[in-house]
Amino acid sequence: MRYGHFDDQNKEYVITRPDTPQSWSNYLGSTDYGAIITNNAGGYGFYQSGARGRFLRLRFNSIPADQPGRYFYLRDQESGDYWSASWQPVGKPLDTFESTCRHGTGYTVIESKYAGIRSQATYFVPLGQHFEYWRLTVTNESDRPRELGIFTYCEFTNNWETTQDGVNLQYSLFIIRGEQLPTGLLRIVSQDNLPISSDLTQGDVGRGVWMGLAGAPLTGYDTARADFLGPYRGYHNPLAVERGACSNSNAYGDNACGALQCYLTLQPGERRTVLVLLGIGEARTVGAETFGKFGTLEQAERELEKLKSHWHAQLGRLSVQTPDEELNHTLNVWGLYNCLITFNWSRAASLVYNGERDGLGFRDSVQDILGVLTAIPDRARERLELLLTGQVQNGGAIPVIKPFEHRPGYEKAPAPEEFRSDDCLWFFDAVPAYVNETGDLAFYEKVLPYADAGEDTVFGHLRRALEFNLERTGRNGLTCGLLADWNDCLKLGFHGESLFVAFQVYRGLKILAEIAEMTHRPADKAWAEAQRARLEERIRACAWDGEWFIWAVGEDGTVYGTKDFEEGQVYLNTQVWAVISGAATPEQAQTCMKTVRERLATPYGLMLCAPPFVKTSIEVMRAVVFNPGVKENAGIFNHTQGWGIMAECLLGQGDRAYEVLRAAMPAAYNDRAEIRQSEPYVQAQTTYSRYSPREGNARTAWLTGAAAWFYFSVTQYVLGIRPEPNGLRLDPCIPAAWDGFSLRREFRGKTLDITVHNPNHAQRGVGKLLLDGEPLVGNLIPFEKMKANSRVEAWLGE
Repeated sequence: MRYGHFDDQNKEYVITRPDTPQSWSNYLGSTDYGAIITNNAGGYGFYQSGARGRFLRLRFNSIPADQPGRYFYLRDQESGDYWSASWQPVGKPLDTFESTCRHGTGYTVIESKYAGIRSQATYFVPLGQHFEYWRLTVTNESDRPRELGIFTYCEFTNNWETTQDGVNLQYSLFIIRGEQLPTGLLRIVSQDNLPISSDLTQGDVGRGVWMGLAGAPLTGYDTARADFLGPYRGYHNPLAVERGACSNSNAYGDNACGALQCYLTLQPGERRTVLVLLGIGEARTVGAETFGKFGTLEQAERELEKLKSHWHAQLGRLSVQTPDEELNHTLNVWGLYNCLITFNWSRAASLVYNGERDGLGFRDSVQDILGVLTAIPDRARERLELLLTGQVQNGGAIPVIKPFEHRPGYEKAPAPEEFRSDDCLWFFDAVPAYVNETGDLAFYEKVLPYADAGEDTVFGHLRRALEFNLERTGRNGLTCGLLADWNDCLKLGFHGESLFVAFQVYRGLKILAEIAEMTHRPADKAWAEAQRARLEERIRACAWDGEWFIWAVGEDGTVYGTKDFEEGQVYLNTQVWAVISGAATPEQAQTCMKTVRERLATPYGLMLCAPPFVKTSIEVMRAVVFNPGVKENAGIFNHTQGWGIMAECLLGQGDRAYEVLRAAMPAAYNDRAEIRQSEPYVQAQTTYSRYSPREGNARTAWLTGAAAWFYFSVTQYVLGIRPEPNGLRLDPCIPAAWDGFSLRREFRGKTLDITVHNPNHAQRGVGKLLLDGEPLVGNLIPFEKMKANSRVEAWLGE
């Protein structure tokens, strides 16, 4: 079943049926002022932190799933009939109510038609500002004059800290105040007796929000939620809208809302627009100044165009044309936009993440950088530097970085039992990827502090990361899993050994040796190569089970992931990373990936493991808490799908890589959205596998490592456009059925138009390469030979 379509020209996803299987959402704003909005105008707003800076309220895990939100109510003053500009919350029958939602890059537009009235509500946060616009355009398409009442509604939090607001009610219900100022602005303040501040590092202060309306005379307001909604009512039937007038209520404790009322008289065919501004800060000063500067329809339109241009420029650095239109939608707009939003918010704020993760999860955020390097290399470097200063001097890392209060050199290092084994190993993906994208070899020499004490070059940080793991090994000489490796559910004991991390270290040592050679560090190169050779011997000695690689070795010597175990025999991560790291022999690589295809592949993606855990002790595998076929318990953990794509490409298996790609790509489910249920334009964290009765359902959309790894694996391994310090390497691995593909790539100030021909229907192997008509040897396009605008042609299989 189809609920919408992709509009790549406008860089939008258009939802044509509002009754989507789940709420399909979008993000507005920046890492300062952020917002989430759904196709039915549900959602919330937050400043810097979804946990500690939430000023607009949402009720999580509730029915309906996305209420309250940012609502416009319209009321026919003659008949008394009323509806919302979005289908919900009023929920008129869909045989009488038309609704279309266009989610764009940093904005959402919801259009509706009911009873001869067409409305268009546009929501966005202007660039660099701490307020949001709601713009409502109303058109009378009936054949008679219409008198309409327009009402806004949103619900403010009593305390910006989400636990205080939602749990500590004996406190939070008595601190909110709301009023209308003589200027017409609504002033909402928590703890009004204290100085107003938006600084989240300050606790005992007041928090201010303001709201105003332009485009029509304001005829009423409410700031007390109970007065606007009425007793025993809901968002679908607010008392003020039903009776046609607000009561000019001032909140004094309990709960506050933002309801502004105006009247519009429309002749047949006439159109009117009203504008709402809502922001944070003291209404008397910040609100008044902002409203005076930005509170016109003309300024709102200028700000919207600036916003679109900003986002579209970021998306335009890579554009592709392949035989797969759904892949084109993904790579040209939504896949990268998903990466950019995930980069902004890590796992901190969504319709599922409810403040339990405050800040940037360290290892997640390092990996998220991979998805945005093409679009925003400068911001990626800033984030890399921030995260490098989250590494402590022993080589481990602080698990969460809070940008607005992080103090390098003064942070407390985790206790020894709290370190995770994989945290800083992801730098061997992100740091070289940044250098390869920009050519900035000097970055390896930049000196950055450790989180707790001391400082080192970036190269020194990388070496320290490897030393951290090499200093913590188990009985077989493999690296310890510590509190957790990538899989938080795997509990091996502090000295248990993680083969996944061993593969990461093996690869990291190879990469460090290459960097050492480039930066003229022969002693470091020799050290890394010697350590890698020793680790290779240890892997060879204990990690192969005949048809696949084991999972891990427990502290007590138990080997997990063998034919002898009924549950969790085959683990995806160790198979694909054996290939990615180069630790597998050619024969092992082919055999273990054959096992992946036979034991873990499903129509909806690769399962993390199989069979699921039911009887295994929770002391060893905490995934047993999950239902079989979900998340780490033999579910399809979408974070790993990009690794499966990369492994198949490294083996030259373009057809098989494409099978994994299609199974993992949300856009491939656009015409069968009732199966996936989650948004078909962005990734989700987990998909239910064949061990679940709901195979194919996807959950926890938007903020997931699946976004970065899918985009990275497809652009750099399937399309094969891989930056290197000296240029771009062209090494596609595509399905044999493709005749080829083309793309435009901006690279270090140059623009390359690349066409790949596949007349012999090969899967991999550039046989001929031309740069501006001149043949090149091999498949590297040297940067020094690129012009401002260059034409590249390649032929596979010749």
